[in-house]
Amino acid sequence: MLKTLKDLFDSFTQPASGPHDPAHAVQLAAAVLLVEVMRADASSSPAEQQALLAALQRKFRLAPDEQARLVELATTTAHAAYDYQRFTGTLNDHFTHEQKIHLVEAMWQVAYADGHLDAHENHAINKVAGLLHVTHGEYIAAKLHAKEAAQLP
Repeated sequence: MLKTLKDLFDSFTQPASGPHDPAHAVQLAAAVLLVEVMRADASSSPAEQQALLAALQRKFRLAPDEQARLVELATTTAHAAYDYQRFTGTLNDHFTHEQKIHLVEAMWQVAYADGHLDAHENHAINKVAGLLHVTHGEYIAAKLHAKEAAQLP
């Protein structure tokens, strides 16, 4: 299992040598940002984990084993990351503006999954939205849409 994880990590971090490498970098960047929302809350819930998996499945349509490895790698990468620039830079290069808004909405979905919005989750999403050049209006609309989907008051 460690070799598989190392191979996956190497495929995400080595310079692009094939057509699939940018896709891996984009997947990792999005997954790390979603994991960061989960980590921002002092207590990560199974509902947040499910929201993260659902968001990744909607966006990337990965096989369950690929998705599990991606989340494991994203969690490891998030623990070692000191800022969001590396990840948002990758997404700014490869995502359309609409995809960035959808990612911000997915981050809100993860934050609202446990029925409670933590101030640290709010801060993380706000920071990422700014780095992705999502306007304040788009940020608020994504937040309200995710809150409505979570059926929160």
